Order: sequence, then C-alpha cells, then structure tokens
Amino acid sequence: MNFQLYQISPFWVIVAGFFLLSFLIQMFYYLFFFIRISLKRKNDGIEGSGEPVSVVICARNEAVNLENNLPLVLQQEYSDYEVIVVNDCSVDHTEEVLDELKKKYSNLRSTFIRQDKKFRHGKKLALTIGIKSACHPWVLLTDADCIPASQHWISEMQKHFTLSNKIVLGYGGYIMKPGLLDKFVRFDSFFIAMHYISFALAGMPYMGVGRNLAYKRSLFFDNKGFASHLNLESGDDDLFVNEVVRKDNNRVEYSHPSHTRSSPPQSWKEWVLQKSRHLTTGIHYKRSTRFLLGLEMSSRLFFYITFILLVINKIYLPYILSIFIIRLISNTLILNKGMNCMNERNLLLFSPIFDLIIILFNIFCVTRNFMTLKRSRWR
Repeated sequence: MNFQLYQISPFWVIVAGFFLLSFLIQMFYYLFFFIRISLKRKNDGIEGSGEPVSVVICARNEAVNLENNLPLVLQQEYSDYEVIVVNDCSVDHTEEVLDELKKKYSNLRSTFIRQDKKFRHGKKLALTIGIKSACHPWVLLTDADCIPASQHWISEMQKHFTLSNKIVLGYGGYIMKPGLLDKFVRFDSFFIAMHYISFALAGMPYMGVGRNLAYKRSLFFDNKGFASHLNLESGDDDLFVNEVVRKDNNRVEYSHPSHTRSSPPQSWKEWVLQKSRHLTTGIHYKRSTRFLLGLEMSSRLFFYITFILLVINKIYLPYILSIFIIRLISNTLILNKGMNCMNERNLLLFSPIFDLIIILFNIFCVTRNFMTLKRSRWR
C-alpha cells in the first residue's frame, strides 16, 4: 500500500487534496448552515398583537389568476387587513375581475397604472405605488399567481411584526405537478430557500422572495425604495432585502401554514428565461454574500469534478468512495429534514442528481446572460 502511494504523481495528490478540501467545505455548509432549518423550534416565533397588515399584489394581465387565487387571500382568518392590487397596464379583463371582487370583499382595494409608450417600466414601479397606497405600517407581498397554503398565512407571518423587527422572510414554493420540470423547479426553489433561510438563522441574512415577504413601509421609504437598483429588471425582492437587512432586524417564518405556492413555469424555455433573469441580480449582492454563495457552489462543482477524475483513474479509490458516501448520506438526511419543514414532497430521490445539475444549469444561464449582454453591446 505504501509503495502504491509513492507511485502516485504530485498532480493526483493535488487533485485528491482539492477533493478533500471541497468535501470539508461542503460539510461545513450543511452542518453549520443548512441543518439549522430542521433544528429551529416550531414555536419560537413571538405572538403578534394583531398588527394591521396591507397585502400588496402587482398584476399585469393576470385576470385568470386573480379570479382563481385572490379570494383565498381575501378570505384569510385575520381581523384587520387590506388587500391592494396594482393593475399594471393590463389589457385583459383584470379590471372587470377586480370590480366584481370588490362587490364581495370590502377589504379589497385596487389602483391602476396606464400604459405610456414613451415610458417603459417594470414591477418595481407597480410595487412602489402599491406600498404608497397601503394604509398600514406593515406590507405583506405576494404575486397574483400565488395562493396561501392556508387561511392562517397572514397570522403566521405577523407573529414577527414587532417593534424591534422590520423584515419577515417567508417561504414561497411551487404547486406540485407531474413531470421532471416540476421536480427540478421545485428542488431549485427549495434549495435557494435552504440558503437564504439558514443564512438568516445564522445571523447572515441576504435575501427574500417576493412571493412571500413582509417588511415595514417605513423601512421601504427610509431606504428610498428601489432607487439604488431601479435600472435592473429584477431585484424588487432579493436586492432590496440584501440592501436593508441586518443581523438583528429580521425574522424567518416557514411553518407550513405560512407558505405560499405559485404556478411553476410551463416549459423549459420559460424556466430558462425566468432563471436567467433572476441570476442577473446576484452580482449586486454584498461582497460577503457573493463570497459565501460562490464558495458553496464552487466547492460543490470541484467536489464532483475531482471525484470523477479520481474514480476514472482509480486514485485512492476506497477513500474517495467512502468520502463520497459520507457526504451523500449526511446531505440526504439534512435535505430530507429541510424538505419536511418546507412541505416539499417527492424530491428526495432526485436530490443527488439535481445537486450537480443545478450547478450546470446555473452556469448555462449565467453564460447565456453574458452572451446576450455581449451581443447587445456589440450592436
């Protein structure tokens, strides 16, 4: 055995060293960050005092979704809340749907943005108008294609509406449907949540999702809204939170009744476009956040690359396989606990495959963004 070790070239020793280092980094993320989600006590939230809430929803040509989903928001078991829908230049029958719902629900209000061919705007303007229209000090954000997981969605989120807290990070998943695309999209959404929720629990919050996010109106206006990244198409949720969140001004809530669920992309093309748009915001995160997220992803990529190289060339094979199995078992156990907390079903068996594919998919989307930007500049 010793003789075989001496015959291995320095190159393969370095490759094995990278494999071991990437393994240790991965285990650090799972055992220091991700495991916190399953260790968090279910009832450690502070019972809120019934703080009035303004639910803000932006909608552009979402008549069907509003007709199907909005009643579930308007029928929440909560005593004091309003729902504000910003009709953002819709050309379908959104306005008619809202008018009909207003006859039935007194807590529904709406405002309208008219199309101006000389002025192109995104969701940030609609959100700003909705937040300005809110009557209450706390705003709870979701999307027109989202449904609350229960009638206690608002009450679960408002448990953390306290004087010392300013942001509540919730979980927004996707509705489960058959097919591989559904599983991939749901796993990606779940794994992103594993990051931002566990980082927040570790005192290093960095983002939230607009499908389920609450913050004080005063925080929004004190920060001048989305002014610092108004030129970007995305970022109304993650970049805003990344800019204003602090270690001691946020709480997380991911009990099952507090979730929201939205319709998943209908095709791989739609998913690529959606994912590519979301990835444009990452470069604007704080430097420390970019480092931590980049280290997790790069260590995962190096782990698989070096594992494949070492196995193909049969270098330290028993040790390499043992380390791989240790990571697989420990990560699967922690992911399973996280999936139970997020109420994500039928994903565990796919997780070892998606663990690698998601990296490759993100690289593809980032490369696509770069090439698109390069072509636009050239023109």
